[in-house]
Amino acid sequence: MMHGGDIYSNDIKVDFSVNVNPMGVPELFDGIFNDFDSYFALYPEYESKELRTKLAELYDLNTENVLCGNGASEIFMAIAHAIRPKTALIVAPSFSGYVWAFDAVDAKLTYYVTKAEDNFSVKDDIVDIIENNTDIDMLVFANPSNPVGNYIDNVLLDKLLAKCEEKEIVVLIDECFMELSDYSQNTSTDKIKSFDNLLIVRAFTKTFAIPALRLGYILGSDLELMKKIRRQLPEWNVSLPAQRAGETVFSLKGYLDASREMIIKERLYLKNELEAMGIKVFPSSANFILIKTDIPLYSKLLEKGFLIRDCSDFHGLKKGYYRIAVKTHEENEILINTIKEIIR
Repeated sequence: MMHGGDIYSNDIKVDFSVNVNPMGVPELFDGIFNDFDSYFALYPEYESKELRTKLAELYDLNTENVLCGNGASEIFMAIAHAIRPKTALIVAPSFSGYVWAFDAVDAKLTYYVTKAEDNFSVKDDIVDIIENNTDIDMLVFANPSNPVGNYIDNVLLDKLLAKCEEKEIVVLIDECFMELSDYSQNTSTDKIKSFDNLLIVRAFTKTFAIPALRLGYILGSDLELMKKIRRQLPEWNVSLPAQRAGETVFSLKGYLDASREMIIKERLYLKNELEAMGIKVFPSSANFILIKTDIPLYSKLLEKGFLIRDCSDFHGLKKGYYRIAVKTHEENEILINTIKEIIR
């Protein structure tokens, strides 16, 4: 299984393979990081109650409707072990971490494969698939999607959630890139109270450029299911620095607004420059873009110290598809100039 961010076995100048916020770590976190040595002798707060309380207030939920994890990956694994679905339907292409989690509980995996000619968008026929397949007991997808960066239509999403509720299918929506997307109000968090079969996972990792801290959370209204998921998590699964960072972010609206503004501008720059070189760029509303080209960009850029995400291992994709993170303008410009050199 491939992931982005393999800077340890490569000599990398700039890593375009991981989709963290190009604004970098908020200055507000400086105090937390400066106090690292004072945390070493302390246990984290049990069950991250303070952070969960703040998250619950943000979404107008109860603390019991929120669980925190050591990144989204730990949460996906906990969900898989709690629910143990017989058959999970995964919208593809998508993050390989879903497969990693559900393989661990021997779930049968089936795929709804979106098509390049539709810009990899989910279509209405997914509702019919849910209706006609009696084996599916879990549906998994990202919104915005990864590695494409597009949204599922809101009207279609409501139909899908209603149909899954009728069929007693648990729906897991990965919203890890929602806060860095153009239409962050497209979130499904307001649907939590309406659908007991809905779970939403988010992460601080990408949003606040802190992947090393590992911090994510899950929202769900079915308290019995949330208790089952909690039982699959270690007692002190979130570090104290991660808890403190998470408790700090609620005053960072200006940072997020500036981040989205920067991402929109820089994503358009990358799109225009790449298309001018004859490279196919798929529509994205996230902090990354999916491209297709016959040029062996991954290996050519790696030779020059740039890492992008080779997407050939994503279910539904093949050789020639690459994901590029949106970075600062200076970094994006260096990447574009390097690709121009490769093409010449």
